[in-house]
Amino acid sequence: MSRAILIIMDSVGIGAADDAEKFGGDGFNDVGSNTLGHIAKAFAEGVADSDERSGPLRMPNLASLGLGWACLESSGYFPEGLDLDLQLTGGYAYARAVSSGKDTPSGHWEIACAPVLFDWSYFPKVPDCFPSDLLKEVEEASGIVGSIGNCHASGTNIIARLGERHMRTGIPIYYTSADSVFQIACHEESFGLDRLLQLCVSVREVLDVSDLNIGRVIARPFIGEDSASFQRTGNRHDYAVEPPSETIFQRMASSGGTVIGIGKIGDIYAHIGISEEIRETGYNALMSRTLEVLDRREDQTIIVTNFVDFDTVWGHRRDVAGYGEALEAFDEELPRLLNRVGDDDLLIITADHGNDPTWPGTDHTREHVPVLLYGKGVESGRFYGRRETFADIGETVLSHLGRPAIGTGSSIL
Repeated sequence: MSRAILIIMDSVGIGAADDAEKFGGDGFNDVGSNTLGHIAKAFAEGVADSDERSGPLRMPNLASLGLGWACLESSGYFPEGLDLDLQLTGGYAYARAVSSGKDTPSGHWEIACAPVLFDWSYFPKVPDCFPSDLLKEVEEASGIVGSIGNCHASGTNIIARLGERHMRTGIPIYYTSADSVFQIACHEESFGLDRLLQLCVSVREVLDVSDLNIGRVIARPFIGEDSASFQRTGNRHDYAVEPPSETIFQRMASSGGTVIGIGKIGDIYAHIGISEEIRETGYNALMSRTLEVLDRREDQTIIVTNFVDFDTVWGHRRDVAGYGEALEAFDEELPRLLNRVGDDDLLIITADHGNDPTWPGTDHTREHVPVLLYGKGVESGRFYGRRETFADIGETVLSHLGRPAIGTGSSIL
C-alpha cells in the first residue's frame, strides 16, 4: 500500500527569497523577512513569557525532521530554541517559488506542479479601490445594492470598524489586500450565510468575464452582537479560478488514484482533481481528520491538508506570540501523524509562502519554504538541497506513487 501525505503549514516561511526585493509595499520590501526565524528570535528574547509559559520556542518533532537545518540552509540562521544536536529522523530541503505571486493559490498550485507564470490583477491601494463599473455589474448580477468598505483592510479590523453599520443597513462589506482577491464580509445570521455565498458566486461570475484576472473571491462570514464581540467563523469559502495547467491531483485522479483534500484544499484548487473534500477548521480538528483518513488505509492515495490558522489567525494579525504557540501546539500533535506513516508511505511537510508576524504591514512575505520528508525511502539527516521550484514537491509525490512526471520540476528523491 502506497500513499503520499502532504501537509501544508500555511505561511511558515524560512527566510527571504532571492527576489524578495520585488515584493512588499508602502516603502518597504520583503528582503530580510523570515517567518520561522523571527518568531524563534522573539521567543528567545521573551516575547511569549507569561505565567503559563516562558523561554524559547519548543518544536522538538519538527526539529527532528530537519526544520531548523532547512532554515539555516535557506537563511543562514538556525532558529533559537531548536536543538542543533538532535538526531534527525527525516530528510530536509528548502524551495524557492518561480510563480509571480506570494499568495495562497500561487504557492499551492506550484506545489502541485502548476506554477503561476503570469501576472495577477490587483486592486489599487486607494479609497474606493473597486472600479465603479465593476460594482454596478455586481449589483445587477446579485440583486444586492450597495457596498461599504471598498478598500484595502485587515479582515478583523474592517468588521470591527464597519460590522455594526453592516448589520444596521444589510449592506455587504467589500475589501481587498495585497493579494489578488475580492473579499466579502457579512454577518452570518443577520445577512445569512447562504446569501453571502451566493453573492460571492455572483462576484466570481462577473470577474470571470471581465478584463481583470483576480485569483479569488472569499466569503468572510462573522458573528457577534457588536464591534467588541465580532469574530469570524469557520464557514469561509474561497472561489478561485482554475489552476493554469494540469496538477498532480488531476493526474492522480485520472489514473485511478484517490485525492483527499482536507481544510480549504478543495477551494484553493477550484475543486479540480479532488476526489473527496473534507471541510474543517482549527489545527487540532484538521490533524484529527487527517489521522482519520490515514486510518482508512486506502492504497494509491494523496492526502493533502492545509493548516490555515498559522496564516489567517496569527500571521496576518502580526501576533508573534500566538503564531509561535500555534507552532508548538502543532508540533505536539505531530507524533500522532508520524506514528501512522506506513512502510510504503511518504510524508512531506511544507508551506506555500511566508507571513512574517514581525514584518511591516499585514500581508504575506516572499520567502523560501521548508520541505521536510519522512518515510522509509528518505535518508534521515540528509540535506536534499535547494529546490528551484515548489513543483519539485509535486513531482516527488508523483514519483513515489508511480505516476509519470508533469515536467515542471524534478523529484527530490
